[in-house]
Amino acid sequence: MKTKAIIMDEKAIERALFRISHEIIERNKGVENVVIVGIKTRGWPLALRLVNKIEEIEGSNVPVFPLDITYYRDDYEKDDRAPLSVKSFDYDIKDMTVVLVDDVLYTGRTVRAALDAVVDHGRPKNVKLAVLIDRGHRELPIRADFIGKNVPTSRSERISVKLEETDETNQVVIAE
Repeated sequence: MKTKAIIMDEKAIERALFRISHEIIERNKGVENVVIVGIKTRGWPLALRLVNKIEEIEGSNVPVFPLDITYYRDDYEKDDRAPLSVKSFDYDIKDMTVVLVDDVLYTGRTVRAALDAVVDHGRPKNVKLAVLIDRGHRELPIRADFIGKNVPTSRSERISVKLEETDETNQVVIAE
């Protein structure tokens, strides 16, 4: 794949996360009943960054957990092993607002899998979705509540989010 353009640099990513943090606080009138859940792989470090920003703003701790959706994907064969995602956090989400965090929203299938995993863990009051990039092309009726940047793309293009924690750099690129 050839890089076509850098669409977000480190500062743009930080500004987007700062704005999303404020939106989460405002829409929930604080963070008292909020749990942040980062979809592995790149949703997890983004969730940690959001929690740090929210804690700086609000001065209170927000529970944050990773979510492994491998077991719930519709493109993998199922087996009899217990879902890893449910074991990854031990927290009562009943009557809580769960904010799912991911890097890119594309077809919606990752989010569908994450919703299945969350519901297997309990019944939250509601679930919100925060994404760094929304690139369109949904196959399922799913939309993000908090969006860092909308990036219209063709199906032949690829969005690559690179984070310091996983890729030793902070940028979002579009490639062909």
